[in-house]
Amino acid sequence: MANFVADTQIHGHSVKEKVWRFWMGTFRSKDNQRVCADTVLTCRTTALQTSNPERYVSRALLYSLLIGLLLFPCTSLLAQNAKAKELYNQAIKLFGERKANEAIPFMEQAVKQDPDFVDAYLKLGQLYEFTRRYEPAVAAYRNAIKIQPDSPASGAAYQSLSNTLLRLGRYAEALPYLEKFQTLFPPQSVQGKRIGRQIESARFAQEAVQHPQPVDPKPLSPVLQTTPSQYFPVLTADEQTLVFTALKPEGDEDLLTSTFNGETWSPPVSLDASINTPDNEGTASLSADGRMLVFTACQGRKGFGSCDLYLSRKTGNDWSAPENLGSSVNTRFYESQPSLSADGRRLYFVSDRPGGKGRRDIWRSDLDGEGNWREPVNIGEPVNTAFNEASPFIHANGQSLFFASEGHVGMGGYDLFVSDSSATGWSSPANLGYPINTSEDQASLFVAANGKRAYYSFEEQKDGVSQKSRLYAFDLPESLRERVKPVSYLKGIVADAKTKKPLAATVELIDLATNQVVSRVQADQQTGQYTAVLPSGGEYALYVSVPGYLFKSLSFDFTQKRDAGAGMSMNVPLEPAIAGETAKETLNNLFFETGRYDLADKSRTELDRLSAFLKASPAVKIEIAGHTDDRGDAAANLTLSQKRAQAVVAYLTKTGVDPGRIRAAGFGKTRPLVPNTSDENRRLNRRIEWRVL
Repeated sequence: MANFVADTQIHGHSVKEKVWRFWMGTFRSKDNQRVCADTVLTCRTTALQTSNPERYVSRALLYSLLIGLLLFPCTSLLAQNAKAKELYNQAIKLFGERKANEAIPFMEQAVKQDPDFVDAYLKLGQLYEFTRRYEPAVAAYRNAIKIQPDSPASGAAYQSLSNTLLRLGRYAEALPYLEKFQTLFPPQSVQGKRIGRQIESARFAQEAVQHPQPVDPKPLSPVLQTTPSQYFPVLTADEQTLVFTALKPEGDEDLLTSTFNGETWSPPVSLDASINTPDNEGTASLSADGRMLVFTACQGRKGFGSCDLYLSRKTGNDWSAPENLGSSVNTRFYESQPSLSADGRRLYFVSDRPGGKGRRDIWRSDLDGEGNWREPVNIGEPVNTAFNEASPFIHANGQSLFFASEGHVGMGGYDLFVSDSSATGWSSPANLGYPINTSEDQASLFVAANGKRAYYSFEEQKDGVSQKSRLYAFDLPESLRERVKPVSYLKGIVADAKTKKPLAATVELIDLATNQVVSRVQADQQTGQYTAVLPSGGEYALYVSVPGYLFKSLSFDFTQKRDAGAGMSMNVPLEPAIAGETAKETLNNLFFETGRYDLADKSRTELDRLSAFLKASPAVKIEIAGHTDDRGDAAANLTLSQKRAQAVVAYLTKTGVDPGRIRAAGFGKTRPLVPNTSDENRRLNRRIEWRVL
């Protein structure tokens, strides 16, 4: 998958420039003669904590940074042959002049002059790695080990060789060297434990490769390839709008968008002039309706730290000027890689602020009732580790969190994992398996709301060198579909039933079992368009409301087997709450046993909503009308419809509504909505309606 470390939006020198500078510092470290094998892992840790790579650092480059720290020369590894020393110094001089390929022959001659020159073999392997010649690098490291296989002084060679083999996915070859390397340290030492973790990952990777996931990634569309690289794709719930980060030839990162018409993607365009600038913008996240965007920017905007998160909202076709999320979310530390919940009211992101479990952790913040982001909380173990986590993505179901981590057992470097939220916390993260994960770094996975497809960026390579990153997609394997709870979505337009004017309605989804709001979204005030995510596995009430209008109630029962994840379209006309009008609405979330008038407990959601409407409109009087189907005795049906209407009035009265404002009426089977010709039609005719008097 995406073979890079998710470390975007850090403006400055190019990656190549920074790597060269780092290597130069390593090659010229003449004062570090005493830094030997017992400190190499400490050096490696320091490199990860202090390096600040620009945009994306490929795993090969990251390892180059680490290997540089491992190869400080030790006195026990230096040459005894004067000619070998001269050749060695000449190679380092050429490297300092940015002539790595010309330096290699001199280092090769140095080891020929002195076959026991361990440091020359190490530097030779390093030069080979820098020039992407991995097989010769492996051979050079092996030669260094052969000279002193049991000496702690060879620890750097063991580390470099095993890292290279792991990076190449040659786990079986790496294991013996890792196991030998581990014996050079006390079992309970920090270094010994770290190597033990590498051994565990190598064994896991061997097993994963033998049992691959059935995935077949395909490029998303050549139409999208208008820049050298594209990455971090995010989509709306209907998978018809795509936003991604694009790297332009001049090195600028912008957010581009494309739409899908059912067959093809449109040519991508800049998301908005108010969002994209000459500096870098990227790693965006969208709400399910595509009208709320959070993205990362690190330069050119006034912020709190090295990278900050910004918010923009879409009205009609226009995006608002981005706003910094404020000092509760953004700090003087690093904040990036946001992921919004489907309704845009919960935000996950990555930060290295104090108080975490490791270096970069995943944090969470919620939007309060007044539109302010609350103080973020670290989502803790078992998701976060003492190492780096990256690229969180919260699925539209609000429960499945996909993320990248180098702290959990995997294929090597950053792997993709999934963890599920429950009342007791997060589940133990599960590795997504091979070939979703490989020996390269993986990041930036997006899973569609219906749980069927996954989108990601794949870094194409040639001869081990990263060429470009492209957008890919694949069908999620059955093993992952089983644990990712799919969600459906409902979308449409809310408008005045008479004038057809679009309305900025509030759309709320409520769990009937708990009477809790599951999500709350706003329809676009210019277009009236809305998209609401509908979870599976429960009964839900959906309310569409605007002050001054009768609210619309819809009922969704997902307890029965159905096509989970299927999208639905429904335009919602709202009737003005005007006295004397004949307009009425059905209360679709009232429940009675057959032939009875006792209100089921789950009816309280609907009744509380109607009570709140009446209290907010103290001058309004309403009629509650009961209706039945044509089955049974007509007189009995008339009585039943009247008693059901009266049961509703009684509940409203108990909530404090003046009984003089509510009238109950029963009509039995006399006013059917549709002909009583089927069970479905009869269900529609058994109803409670309300209208303004």
